[in-house]
Amino acid sequence: MAAAPGGLTGRVRARRLRLDGTGRAPGIDLARGLAVVGMFAAHLLDTSPFDLGDPATWTDVVNGRSSILFAVLAGVSLALVTGGADPVEGDRLRVARGRIAVRAFAIWVIGMLLIGLGTPVYVILPAYGILFLLALPLLRLPAATLFAVAVAIAVVAPFALWFIDGWPGWSTTSGQALVALVGWHYPFVLWLAFVAAGLGIGRTRFRQVPVALALLCIGAAAALVGYGVLGRWHAVVPPSSVWAYVLDAGAHTSGVAEAVGSGGFAVAVIGACVLVCATPARWLVWPLRAVGSMPLTAYAGQLVAWAALQPEPTPLQFGSDLVAFRATDPFWPMTLATVLACTLWALLVGRGPLESALAWLARLVPARP
Repeated sequence: MAAAPGGLTGRVRARRLRLDGTGRAPGIDLARGLAVVGMFAAHLLDTSPFDLGDPATWTDVVNGRSSILFAVLAGVSLALVTGGADPVEGDRLRVARGRIAVRAFAIWVIGMLLIGLGTPVYVILPAYGILFLLALPLLRLPAATLFAVAVAIAVVAPFALWFIDGWPGWSTTSGQALVALVGWHYPFVLWLAFVAAGLGIGRTRFRQVPVALALLCIGAAAALVGYGVLGRWHAVVPPSSVWAYVLDAGAHTSGVAEAVGSGGFAVAVIGACVLVCATPARWLVWPLRAVGSMPLTAYAGQLVAWAALQPEPTPLQFGSDLVAFRATDPFWPMTLATVLACTLWALLVGRGPLESALAWLARLVPARP
């Protein structure tokens, strides 16, 4: 006997179609899903430095790049909630800014709570919340200007960070507290470049195949410049100079080479995901898109599960919680469990629980003066 249209079958069909509705961008959900899984891998896998000739090291691609992809996608999300290629203005922009500010504060609070769990990772959410606030003045800018801002910050900020990171106070107790409060492992001085690039993408017609193809090609070219040209310069400059710092392409080094290379990589991934989701293959990646539709829930859920499952380190592990947890080979069980949980939630309920909570909080900002 078939279920009534309003029964379970009808609900599942409606929830399934929600991720393909006019209010969503399947390619962006897929890119978010990949970013979440990439951050799982960066946290849970013990990777070796990348060597193109050694496939065993290819998992190193997730280090640094997954979190930067996450930041670029944050910019895309901000663009989408403020009108996309046709940005809102006037009172609608004022309301949107207020609601983004509320979300930013809530994300920061969630980040601080996750830090309190004591898992041995650098939680990105405090920096994420600060970046949302810093992006508010950029919401009215057109795509071309946003890309120019992104490039300018990526080139200039590493020089500023070279001086800032030299502050001896970072090693003090109060300095370490400041690191946690502002998420300094993801320094907003530089990472605003990635959010600006994402805003620029969101202000284009990126759903159109020619635009997505252009993003893929431009991003790949930027990655080659960062990792190839600038990375090679890094090998010949004096190791103790500022140039050795700003031309470093290594993960989380905050150099120009990393910013250009990893930023370009993120743009290329977004373009590729949009192209994939312009074909029937978008149904094959539906579970990853489900994860990408609730990235905050998936990210936070991983850290909560980690805190619950963390074993005691053995003496041979020198007291390292990270080594102890990685020794349990948690990546595939946690990743598959997350994909399954997000898929079922998306089909049966819809929006992720933390995403729903943030949306409710944001609606507390009145739509009218």
